[in-house]
Amino acid sequence: MKLLLFLVPLLLLASTNMSLRANEALKAALVMHASFDRGFDADFSIGDAACYLKTGNGMTPCVESDDLKLVPDGGRFGGAVHFPRKGTVRPSYLGDGMLGYNETSWSATVSLWLRLTPDEDLEPGYCDPIQIVGDDTKKGFIFLEWSKDHTPRYFRYAVRPLIELWDPEGLGWEVVPEPQRPMVQLKEAPFSRDRWTHAVFTLDQLNAGKDKSSGVLYLDGKRQGKIEGHDLTFGWDPKAVMLVLGAAYVGHLDDLAVFNRVLRDEEVTQLHALEKGVAALHP
Repeated sequence: MKLLLFLVPLLLLASTNMSLRANEALKAALVMHASFDRGFDADFSIGDAACYLKTGNGMTPCVESDDLKLVPDGGRFGGAVHFPRKGTVRPSYLGDGMLGYNETSWSATVSLWLRLTPDEDLEPGYCDPIQIVGDDTKKGFIFLEWSKDHTPRYFRYAVRPLIELWDPEGLGWEVVPEPQRPMVQLKEAPFSRDRWTHAVFTLDQLNAGKDKSSGVLYLDGKRQGKIEGHDLTFGWDPKAVMLVLGAAYVGHLDDLAVFNRVLRDEEVTQLHALEKGVAALHP
């Protein structure tokens, strides 16, 4: 009994130290975080922290509108963004200096929280709550999406490289056989307007060759599937890469974060469990 009383504090201390070290590793990898507690701009970024809207050929500061709202107390952690209807307003963050895209071996992890009931809230057509785009989607396109023609809708994570690599015959996204599409597809996923769902996806050594490049999707801290065995070579202009939110999305979105490397399974679990969200990882 005395030995047990002696060991328990030591085990608790060891567990606390492990959590602190894990948080420090996440903190060191964090390159961008937008809490949406005080606005659309990122709370922390190693690049441009501003959130923009594309207008014609230019970019303007992101502001609220009928298609885009800030909900001060409606987030998973504090405030959140709400897309009340399908629109054309897409908050965007410049990737130059933040996303780390390069032409030889690009790795990153993106994390966000979503709240919606897809089959009731979404309007007809594809819906992408988040995208990473460059100067041309035929040169590469990364996204989370709900499909347009299925009931219930499929949820997907896709890493589409140069179009000639995944669709050389020009068949189209839904016509190319599923095994040939570089995606993780879930016919059932735990999304509901009554709860927040944590989505994380990784990009591992894109542009480094078929045998090295991959991507993993996680929901609520658990691995859902892996994109592998595809040539994930992109042709983007690094200066044009952006992270884009809300492409036809209807629902809430919170606690957006980007990390400069692939997070391990246990790190994604740690990230999911942060009581105060990603704000705990930076000043």
